[in-house]
Amino acid sequence: MCDKCNGLTRREFIQTTAASGAALMLSGTSAMASTKELHNGNIKSRGYAATDTSGVLKPWSFERRPVGDNDVLIETKYASICHSDIHQMKGHWGPQQYPQVPGHEIAGVVTAVGKNVTKFKIGDRAGVGCMVSGNPECESFKQGEEQYCPDTTFTYGYPEASSPTGISQGGYSTNIVVNEHFVVHIPENISFQEAAPLLCAGITTYSPIMKFDLKKGDKVGVAGIGGLGHMAIKIAVSKGAEVYAFTTSPDKVDDILGFGAKEAVVVDDIGNLAPYRGKLDYMICTIPYQYDVASYVSVVKPFGYYTQVGMPEKFELTLSAIGLSISRVNFNVSLIGGMKETQEVVDYCAENNIHPQIQIISADQINQAWKDVVDKKARYRYVIDPATF
Repeated sequence: MCDKCNGLTRREFIQTTAASGAALMLSGTSAMASTKELHNGNIKSRGYAATDTSGVLKPWSFERRPVGDNDVLIETKYASICHSDIHQMKGHWGPQQYPQVPGHEIAGVVTAVGKNVTKFKIGDRAGVGCMVSGNPECESFKQGEEQYCPDTTFTYGYPEASSPTGISQGGYSTNIVVNEHFVVHIPENISFQEAAPLLCAGITTYSPIMKFDLKKGDKVGVAGIGGLGHMAIKIAVSKGAEVYAFTTSPDKVDDILGFGAKEAVVVDDIGNLAPYRGKLDYMICTIPYQYDVASYVSVVKPFGYYTQVGMPEKFELTLSAIGLSISRVNFNVSLIGGMKETQEVVDYCAENNIHPQIQIISADQINQAWKDVVDKKARYRYVIDPATF
């Protein structure tokens, strides 16, 4: 994720930011919903929403906007939990409007399409990640980096004039309406539940790894082995990297080695990083809280690259200028990835059998799952079955 996008801080970004489907379908080969139904009827949805900064989610019935000419209606089959959901619902990234439905890892089936939609048809397997609409005239949009456009609407909690609730509502729900540009195809050779985490955890790690131009034999570090970190290990290993994983959880060591890492380093003392100083070509850090940045950066070779993707409270990390200067590493922060890359990572993982390690839960287990994520007990992505809403 990034700390500054098109002149806006990430905080400003946040702050400014299906049986029912069958009734919308027309008979015949066009597979279109009727003009009247598309434009005049709000779509009923059920989900789990936060109502205040406690972060406790409760069942909520609400309405989504009608399916527009360029939109796709998706019946949610599975939606997974990201630590970002917890941060945002608890107001860690700025004041929020409630009720708000979190969730930006969504896999399902298309149940209606607008008249201008060309990339999807009813019955297609489809996925939605962190964005739902944007401005095609934005330069970043044209370059395939839609996440850096100030006009992009993120999947939940962003102002959305067309929404009956006034804000975008996310994937912990039975359905979602999305501009077709922000929808990806889910290949047949990957399950919905395994595809869902790729829409954030997958792309957030894949994008910076690919921009690093990783080569076979490169020594790559992954710090923080949760939902994002375990995907980073699998992706880097699949590209031929020699992976060193850094974790504060000793009970994850066997899993980490099972994911293909060469070494699992338990950082129960910051001094445990010392033997690795200047050893790595690249490090991706998914740690979502304050930590000793300079010590972790020190394991990368001078002039190597270090990417931060974990976002702590208030999006702020305390950095030691002298610590970073000693390492002379190129420190950067990355925000998810564009839509072209998102389709790419889904296809790549499906083709190469790179699947997240998941735990399926019912809706009434969400609040406990959130606690487990915060307590580092998730192994490694909780995936919600919306049939239980």
